[in-house]
Amino acid sequence: MTNLSAPLAIPGWEHRYSGKVRDLYAPADGSDSHLLVVASDRISAFDFALEPPITGKGEVLTALSEWWFDRIRIRNHLDPAGPTVPEAVRGRAMVSRRLNMLPVECVVRGAITGSGFAEYERTGAVCGIELPEHLADGDLLETPIYTPASKAPLGEHDENISFEQSVEVLGRETAEALRDASIRIFTEARDLAAERGLVLADTKFEFGVDPISGEIVLADEVLTSDSSRYWDAAAYLDPTLPRAERLASFDKQIVRDWLSAHWDRTGEPPVLPAEIVDRTLARYRELYVRLTGLEAPQVS
Repeated sequence: MTNLSAPLAIPGWEHRYSGKVRDLYAPADGSDSHLLVVASDRISAFDFALEPPITGKGEVLTALSEWWFDRIRIRNHLDPAGPTVPEAVRGRAMVSRRLNMLPVECVVRGAITGSGFAEYERTGAVCGIELPEHLADGDLLETPIYTPASKAPLGEHDENISFEQSVEVLGRETAEALRDASIRIFTEARDLAAERGLVLADTKFEFGVDPISGEIVLADEVLTSDSSRYWDAAAYLDPTLPRAERLASFDKQIVRDWLSAHWDRTGEPPVLPAEIVDRTLARYRELYVRLTGLEAPQVS
């Protein structure tokens, strides 16, 4: 991915890595027990970091991850007893235990859409899982399916793999543990979302291993707009609406649609109009409010 902005200088912390939307910092004193995970306001599409950023997006993603971490019954990477989040990034950063991250994205699909639907159209299966014939884009699956992906270097696309390929990477015991945990978390989250009038179509999780205990730990963001696809249940169930409205997700689809209409994907992408930025942030905030019942974080 191109056009990543320079990382923020944070006293007491050293920048170690920047992903599409997150920056990782380690303690400047050389200790290796914790990381500072900062959710930036960057937004990416078609492998480009776009301008301008979506100011306030980092706070919404962080708050929603923390809300879900409080409800998921599996150990996660947060460490309330660790170093204090610096004031410069308070509200959009979390202090986490340092883990040995596992090289597989744990994707769970409760509906057939996106890249999964494209693969299904070509092969009749997703990641080696045969599915019923004649499914349409957006159809819900009778039971969620686990479709792992191998993690790609920054700027490259993750690659869907079969469960057996994940066994080759992780070993059978770990691969089965990730699959079982991912499906359980997805199922619980899907049911809670349904109570809030939302359809959780798919999501991805990341896990690491605690280097001291050897325990598998849920890490990174969880069940946010950047890692999950949510649809409004009332719109989804309305057969009179066009497919694009039924499957309108609470994420950066607004940005993708605008770029597709105004850019041929050659050269640098255009600057996002203020109206697109505002609509995108509003969509992120709406999901937070509908899931949590709380007021969305204020833009700092």
